Amino acid sequence: MTSREVILREIGLTPIWVNRAPVVEATTAEIHVSTTAVAAAESPEPLSEPKQSTAERESDIAKLSWEALVASIASCTACKLCETRTNTVPGVGDRSPAWMVVGEAPGENEDKSGEPFVGKAGQLLDAMLAAVGKKRGDGVYIANVIKCRPPGNRNPEPDEIAACAPYLDRQIALAQPKLILASGKFAAQTLLKSDDTVGAMRALPAASAQRAGLPIVVTYHPSYLLRSPLEKAKAWDDLMKAKALVA
Repeated sequence: MTSREVILREIGLTPIWVNRAPVVEATTAEIHVSTTAVAAAESPEPLSEPKQSTAERESDIAKLSWEALVASIASCTACKLCETRTNTVPGVGDRSPAWMVVGEAPGENEDKSGEPFVGKAGQLLDAMLAAVGKKRGDGVYIANVIKCRPPGNRNPEPDEIAACAPYLDRQIALAQPKLILASGKFAAQTLLKSDDTVGAMRALPAASAQRAGLPIVVTYHPSYLLRSPLEKAKAWDDLMKAKALVA
C-alpha cells in the first residue's frame, strides 16, 4: 500500500474508486442506421408479381365471357389512356347481332357516358341505320377499336390500338355477326390490316374486304360526314352494299 493510500484511509476517504473505461454513447444517427438495418433484415421487401406477357394476356382475354370482358376493359391499364379516361367505352347493343358497327375511338361525350357513338355523330349513325331498317340494340352491336378516349380526341396511336385489339377480337368472336360495318379509317385499317385510305378500302371487292370470311363494309365515320356532308351519298352506297350482303 502506498503512503498516499495510507493517508487517505486514515482520513476516511477510502475505498479508493478506480476509473473504468469510458462508456461511449451511440449517436442518434447510429441508432437509426442500426434499427433500419435490423428492420430490413427482419422484413424483406415483398417480391413483385411477374408482368404478364402479351401472349398470355391475349390468351386470357380470348376466354372471357361478355360480363368478364366488360369488367376486364373497365380495369385495363395496358396503355397510357387509362391515366386520362373518365369511363371506359366497351360497347353497346345486341350481343347476337346481324350487324356489328366498329368505330374508331371514344370522344368527349362517349368518355362521359361510357357508351359509343353518342352526341351528333351518334344521332347521324342512328339515322343511317334506320334508313336501312336497322336499330341500335336490335340486331346491331356497336363498339370501338379503342375503348378509352385519347386526350383531346387525337388519333389513336399504334400501341394503343395494339393494346385494345384483343378486346375487339373477343367481342367479334362472342357476337358472331354476319357483317361488320367499319366506320372510319382506323376501324377499317385495324380490321383489314391495311394502311390504305378509306376511299381505297371502300373500293375493295367483297372477296378482299373480309376478316376470316366475315364480310367487312368500309364507310366514312359519322363525324367526318358531319364535316363533309357531300360524302353522305357515298355512305349511303356503303349501307346499301351492306344490306345486300346480309339480307
